[in-house]
Amino acid sequence: MTAPLMLPLATDIGNPTVNFVIFGLFVVATLAIVFRASRNNKTAADFYAGGRSFTGPQNGIAISGDYLSAASFLGIAGAIALNGYDGFLYSIGFLVAWLVALLLVAELLRNTGRFTMADVLSFRLKQRPVRMAAAISTLGVCFFYLLAQMAGAGGLVALLLGVSGRTGQSLVIAVVGILMITYVLVGGMKGTTWVQIVKAVLLVIGAGIMTIWVLAKYTFNLSSLLGAAVDNSPAAGEKLLSPGLQYGATGITKLDFVSLALALVLGTAGLPHVLMRFYTVPDSKEARRSVSWAIWIIGIFYLFTLVIGYGAAALLPRGTLTSANVNDAAPLLAFQLGGTLLLGLVAAIAFATILAVVAGLTITAAASFAHDIYASVIKEGKPDPGMEVKVARRTALVVGIVAIVGGILANGQNVAFLVALAFAVAASANLPTLLYSLFWKKFNTTGALWSIYGGLAICILLIVFSPVVSGGPTSIFGEGVDFAFFPLQNPGIVSIPLSFLLGIIGTYVGAREPVNEAKFSEMEVRSMTGAGASRTAADH
Repeated sequence: MTAPLMLPLATDIGNPTVNFVIFGLFVVATLAIVFRASRNNKTAADFYAGGRSFTGPQNGIAISGDYLSAASFLGIAGAIALNGYDGFLYSIGFLVAWLVALLLVAELLRNTGRFTMADVLSFRLKQRPVRMAAAISTLGVCFFYLLAQMAGAGGLVALLLGVSGRTGQSLVIAVVGILMITYVLVGGMKGTTWVQIVKAVLLVIGAGIMTIWVLAKYTFNLSSLLGAAVDNSPAAGEKLLSPGLQYGATGITKLDFVSLALALVLGTAGLPHVLMRFYTVPDSKEARRSVSWAIWIIGIFYLFTLVIGYGAAALLPRGTLTSANVNDAAPLLAFQLGGTLLLGLVAAIAFATILAVVAGLTITAAASFAHDIYASVIKEGKPDPGMEVKVARRTALVVGIVAIVGGILANGQNVAFLVALAFAVAASANLPTLLYSLFWKKFNTTGALWSIYGGLAICILLIVFSPVVSGGPTSIFGEGVDFAFFPLQNPGIVSIPLSFLLGIIGTYVGAREPVNEAKFSEMEVRSMTGAGASRTAADH
């Protein structure tokens, strides 16, 4: 997720016709699922939360589908192939993050809210300012995440379908955006969830096939595989198996890793498109089961990426992978193992991954605007019957168009910072406010606004003035432009503690605000026990 997305070299691999046919079959199948799921999309609960009809296991599979983006599949495999142990640390960070979500967020969120994160934040605070702040934060996370996925889709599909030139890649991005809009407009959360379930199953099966294939070449002896990877990577050698190859060179790189890990582990529990999935189940027990299933599926998948990454290091010809094409590791390995057909299947799975993630992000952004801004702020909680869903659909259309235009503009650039920003914003702005709202009685509206807006501003400011944007060979503006003063690639180690601190300072600055102890007690009982949650979840 923080590893760079697909920005492939202009090298044709496989057969574009075969890839196109496989892509087409997947699109037709998922569209059929979406249209079938759309039959009962009538109320806000149907559109936002799939009628709360999904079981824990179903939602857990969908969560894993939402969470395992193209960067998880392509980026982590490439990071392991190039940096070994340090690359696998991405997987560990992403997996450990789910323990935070399980222990601190999932059950409490489901018991307290209705459709969005802002429902929880505004439960006992002032509705209008808090909902507006939460919606802005949510839209910010979704927008930067969408840009990265759309640009990644352009590079991946253009490579595998033999599309060349900026115009052709822009057309590919537009097609992905149109499909995304269709999934959301027609299927709502039900259709999107089933697409994510199908995608998650395909992703785990595809990664499992590649894992077994790689291990079979070394008689299922992991030590032999690791030895072959070391032998085939003379520049790294034994360092491929030990810490420090990527993050151990200097004190700054070590600090950068701590900062990145902090953003990954805490950011996941604040990602709005992941949080929204907890509302698709009927009760908190199923929400807890959802996270348990997601942890198992994501954990197994990341073990697969370990074998795939070291398999690429062992089996691809020396010099094939560089920092410029690191994310080609999985497709190149698929082509090396099974030729055109396996490459086409892996490419289709990666394409499915992008479609599922962008659909989940789009419906989250649409729900945030329609429910938090339109229904709760503009209409003061009394929208006209049916209008909230109509506004959500219109918002999805606008978000899709903006994502297409942004993806076209970002195409061909290093979009890693966009995903890193999404995680850093979620960890800096969303999580501190969520935890304070749930557990700190004195927390007030001023504290929430300081935490959200302050965390958002600090996070964006530090990334703009970091080496990710200027001053380095892989920066957005290259080495020729240098206005970076913040030395780290990820601002988490600074922005997250400051956001927590701002929440405390803002609370004491606004100390004259009366604490609604009755509301806090109701929230505490409801979040911990689920008592009264059905009343909050009563649907339009």
